[in-house]
Amino acid sequence: MEPIDVLMTHPINSHLEEQLNNQFNLHRLWTFDQTDEFFKNHSGSIRAIVTYPNFGADRELIESLPAVEIVSTFSVGVNHVDLAYCKEKGIRVTNTPDVLTEDVADLAIGLVLATLRRICESDRYVKGGLWKTG
Repeated sequence: MEPIDVLMTHPINSHLEEQLNNQFNLHRLWTFDQTDEFFKNHSGSIRAIVTYPNFGADRELIESLPAVEIVSTFSVGVNHVDLAYCKEKGIRVTNTPDVLTEDVADLAIGLVLATLRRICESDRYVKGGLWKTG
């Protein structure tokens, strides 16, 4: 079985990119100077899109890849993917929900504690020389 052609629209995590490259025929869109030429040569073989919020997957991109079956976004949100068009075409859309949920909650609690205990304000006094020793 031949590897599946995957279009990565934007650099993402290097580990993820390496894993995709090992398992699929990965095309890195940002490395092509002539994207028109790329689409002319590969549009019929790309079956998956891996994207990021900075680039997304709009109707124009999806239409240019008639064999695409799935759009995977390396993000929590999917507002940068044309969901209505994907649904119309039967294209699956995946994202990475809950990846940072616990980290964001930990940071929020840390910021609340820092504010209540005036930790940042205390740091300014130390750096400003108001607490001198010796």
